[in-house]
Amino acid sequence: MNDMAITALLIVTLFALLGSGVWIGLTLAGVAWIGMELFSSRPAGDAMAVTIWGSASSWTLTALPLFVWMGEILFRTKLSESMFRGLAPWVNALPGRLLHTNIIGSTIFAAVSGSSAATCATIGKMTVPELTRRGYPAEKIVGSLGGASTLGLLIPPSIIMIVYGVAAEVSIAKLFVGGVLPGLMLAALFSGHLMVWALLNPNKVPKADASMTLAQKLAESRHLIPVVLLIAGVIGSIYTGIATATEAAAIGVVGALILSAAQGSLNWGSFKESLLGATRLYCMIALILAGAAFLTLSMGYIGLPRHLAEFVTGLNLSPGVLLIALALFYILLGCFLDGISMIVLTMGVILPTVTAAGIDLIWFGIFIVIVVEMAQITPPVGFNLFVLQGMTKRDIAWIAKVCMPYFFIMVLALLLLWWFPGIVTWMPSRM
Repeated sequence: MNDMAITALLIVTLFALLGSGVWIGLTLAGVAWIGMELFSSRPAGDAMAVTIWGSASSWTLTALPLFVWMGEILFRTKLSESMFRGLAPWVNALPGRLLHTNIIGSTIFAAVSGSSAATCATIGKMTVPELTRRGYPAEKIVGSLGGASTLGLLIPPSIIMIVYGVAAEVSIAKLFVGGVLPGLMLAALFSGHLMVWALLNPNKVPKADASMTLAQKLAESRHLIPVVLLIAGVIGSIYTGIATATEAAAIGVVGALILSAAQGSLNWGSFKESLLGATRLYCMIALILAGAAFLTLSMGYIGLPRHLAEFVTGLNLSPGVLLIALALFYILLGCFLDGISMIVLTMGVILPTVTAAGIDLIWFGIFIVIVVEMAQITPPVGFNLFVLQGMTKRDIAWIAKVCMPYFFIMVLALLLLWWFPGIVTWMPSRM
């Protein structure tokens, strides 16, 4: 069978398993097993055991359950309510009001975790119940969270940027700096979308709280102090080199427990509920990660990513058309692979073509990260969609639909980066 026939067969199998109600992680592993058993010479059972064990025992993955636990602790304390009390006076004047807390919270936490899944799970635990209680539309709550949480990949520190920097042999520090302005721009575009929607649908936005003077706003902002201290402790420990991301996540858990105890909301019951809640959510995420890791290995043995990359590079396209083709190519790959795997499996073939086209490799790195962000909310294997489904118990098709506006906002962001490349290159050029 040719590559297109294999791709079509695997996509049909994937949709069939998902539609039949099979767990997402098991679906990914099942598609990988079928692909490896039918189209490669490697024994599928042995490969599956080794890959799933390697994925489940990864030390770098330890930060994720800790950040999820931190979010569960905050969810069961008054900290989430305090965050809203502190932010509400400042965002109440904006069209969309408290929906902007999803954008602001995700932007801040993205600088802590470097993971879209951790950002989605942690911020969602704090904002989704509170926004729902206040009467905001479910589609806007979930959509804005799914879109904004992808910033975990773009705003440094970012694991995917490190992988690209090693593969492309470019400065990781310059990649980190180059991701700052695009990340803030994307956050502003997300908030702009919420403002436009709110202006067009004023009846769907709950009424604003009573207006406050500047002094009253500053007084209410004191409720942000515990959250700011916790975030500063986590971010500061990473940027000063005191702690790795995993160690910083542990600092976040300890800090959340201390703040919870100081507020009087920590007891054996809340501690047990937070631990069990984090365990359930992380087990769901870990099963998906294990299935995705096996699918990545399967695709590598079949040779599908390499063959598709060779096809794209063989078209001899102009720089603009090449970037469009690469964007479509990576979005297609996102149906099967996680972002890091896409980069590892294709950069060796893609980079010579990109370099020959005269495209700056720092700029291209940010371009790739945003395209991978798009894949995070693109079915059938949009990882953020799965995390949101686990949190909200909503149908994944509904979640994909409410996240779709943010997909097109990222397309707009890519166009802006193409028209104004200095958004990426200006800060790295000053280093």
